[in-house]
Amino acid sequence: MPVTSPQTQNSASGTAPAAEPTLRTGTLGTSDIAFFVVSAAAPLTVMAGVAPFAIALGGIGAPVGYLLAGLTLAVFAVGFTTMSRHVRSAGAFYAYITRGLGRSVGIGAALLAMVGYNGMEIGVYGLLGTATQETLHALFGIDIPWLPVSLAGLVLIWYGGFRSIDFGAKLLGVLLCAETGILVLLAGGVLLKGGGHGLSLASFAPGNVFVPGTAVVLAFAFAAFTGFESTVIYRREARDPGRTVPRATYIAVAFLGLFYAFIVWTVIQAFGDAQVVKAAGTNPAELFFSAITTFVGGWAADLMHILIVTSVLASLLAFHNAINRYGLALAEEGVAPKSFGRVHAKHRSPYVAGLAQTAVGAVVVTGFWAAGADPYAQLLLWVNTPGMIGLMLLQLLAAIAVPFYFRRITHQEGVLRTVVAPIAATVLLSVATVLVCTHIDLFTGATTVVNIVLIAVAPAVFVLGLGLAWRLRRTKPDVFERFAAEPATEAETL
Repeated sequence: MPVTSPQTQNSASGTAPAAEPTLRTGTLGTSDIAFFVVSAAAPLTVMAGVAPFAIALGGIGAPVGYLLAGLTLAVFAVGFTTMSRHVRSAGAFYAYITRGLGRSVGIGAALLAMVGYNGMEIGVYGLLGTATQETLHALFGIDIPWLPVSLAGLVLIWYGGFRSIDFGAKLLGVLLCAETGILVLLAGGVLLKGGGHGLSLASFAPGNVFVPGTAVVLAFAFAAFTGFESTVIYRREARDPGRTVPRATYIAVAFLGLFYAFIVWTVIQAFGDAQVVKAAGTNPAELFFSAITTFVGGWAADLMHILIVTSVLASLLAFHNAINRYGLALAEEGVAPKSFGRVHAKHRSPYVAGLAQTAVGAVVVTGFWAAGADPYAQLLLWVNTPGMIGLMLLQLLAAIAVPFYFRRITHQEGVLRTVVAPIAATVLLSVATVLVCTHIDLFTGATTVVNIVLIAVAPAVFVLGLGLAWRLRRTKPDVFERFAAEPATEAETL
């Protein structure tokens, strides 16, 4: 429930206490929420920066890996969105997990969510620095240090989060259209010219899909969807959340799965089935730029360089907004500092939580710089990877929570949505998590010791969360008992 101000006017006037500002309600439609979620996934960055490795290691069957990942997450979305019609708390993941698995597990999930989403965002400031460096060098021959770029990005993203949520939605809509547009332009050029050696559907043949490298492709593919579940975070600001949140979730999953698969397939066609694996393995960083230069023109490659930078910015802003709303919700729970619950009077944004998140990002970024760390190989990969694993564990816990929740309440939902789909999602997400963890070296390029530490971060944070729950139960039993409590009416969440 929103925090109310203790300030009152002269009691003799009979004026009621002034209420603190709250998030702007009824602002976001289905498309707005979908923009936030798809922008967080950064489609252009994922395609140009990661898909070449999936092709090099998994072969021409790579497009199917993205379809399978999308299908798995669509199965997860069935139970997830069904539960969203019953759980109106602002706590998103941790509220769902609390309802199904109890308050202690829910508090552990809340801490894991904060660390996971922060990891997913803060590490990307390293990518922003290197992507801007590469773009300026490629276009103008200019070499600049990465730290000023990353710090400038922190300020820019803070301002975007400080402004109203509808401002962010409009900005992300423009940026998302631009980055997907350049990929559609590439695909159109390849298809119109018939590819490098004719068009082929060999990527979808079982013999090219079920190969040893498929596990690697699936690991990359699941990582490419990270953050899609954040639709529920915007429930309080959505118009008709019971409809818009599920619709945005399905749209995001369907779009990302189909779009990723289509773009990867067209890039394979650009080089040919027999040549693309070698091309991707020889120079993965240039695969997409080479394809668009050949089939569209050099100007399009220059534009793609610029749009990769804006793609990274869009992803940062989407995660920043999600983190701020988690901070706001936890402040209202009494778990996070009370100041995180303050909302700006004009912009209706959780601006104190935004300032805190930006400060944490600045400390981590400058700390890696002071240590002489590489902004890509260490700041991005070492901070991003634990965040990714943390969010996958949250998805897994949420899937497990669904059938337990529906066993405890009276409802009219079908068994397919409340039991079958969640159990199937639990199995599939377990496999996905194992695939990512067992192929972690492909994400980090680090030593075995570093990889073990990176994998251990997420479960360690969850255990710390369980310890926090134990402490709250002993020292603040009222806070513990109210944690993730369901508001009496929908209006109380708005």
